[in-house]
Amino acid sequence: MNILDKITLDKRNEVALRKQLIPTSQLEQSVLFGRQTISLANNLRNSKSGIIAEHKRRSPSKSVINNNLNVQDVAKGYQDAGVCGMSVLTDGKYFGGSLDDLLTARASCNLPLLRKEFIIDEYQMLEAKAYGADVILLIAAILSRDEIKQFSEFAKSLNLDVLLEVHNEEELHKSIMPSLDMLGVNNRNLKTFEVSLETSKLLSTQIPNDFVKVSESGISSVEAIKELQPFGYQGFLIGENFMKTNNPGGASATDFINQLNK
Repeated sequence: MNILDKITLDKRNEVALRKQLIPTSQLEQSVLFGRQTISLANNLRNSKSGIIAEHKRRSPSKSVINNNLNVQDVAKGYQDAGVCGMSVLTDGKYFGGSLDDLLTARASCNLPLLRKEFIIDEYQMLEAKAYGADVILLIAAILSRDEIKQFSEFAKSLNLDVLLEVHNEEELHKSIMPSLDMLGVNNRNLKTFEVSLETSKLLSTQIPNDFVKVSESGISSVEAIKELQPFGYQGFLIGENFMKTNNPGGASATDFINQLNK
């Protein structure tokens, strides 16, 4: 069993418990449930930088990244830096995140917010909407084609953008369908945790141009983005590179985007 299998198993138990505690009717009555969402896909299409900046305290591959920052400061900093959107990790056990982080980020900025989560149930999309998200992540490695179709169509019915993440050719081919907005290529090998931008390059030609192409993991330099742009990538998810500094938004992301736009 690899790390993704472990996380998914735990997530099924966690979601079953959450469904018992908070009924869907309660989520649907939340103040944020009816808000007009902001499209990350549109932001990326119209951006020079294409940066999606992440709030992430820790990860299974790197353990603690940064536990000393509050979400409010990070969100405000990212917005001031001029990023296209913000990704918020809401998994608690493996990444140290929570839905409250999403809520805090929503109160602190006007960026499109991606709920970065291991989604295995429609209930989690109702949560995302209720806590202020604009975008959900679907991970092809843990979902069947039917589930990807079901979940992405349900997300669209909630006016949420859908980012579908793949790691290889097989996952990509089972995933392509009209109810997706963005196709993300994760450059990290889930078995070895090794990262290679070649994954994004190899898969780029097989992603139809109807979708916004997003490259994820291992993007730690302006050069990496400039290397990937000719392959059609318009979005770049950056987490650890900003989060490992003392000022992810204010200094780190601002300097990065300034360099990129030179």
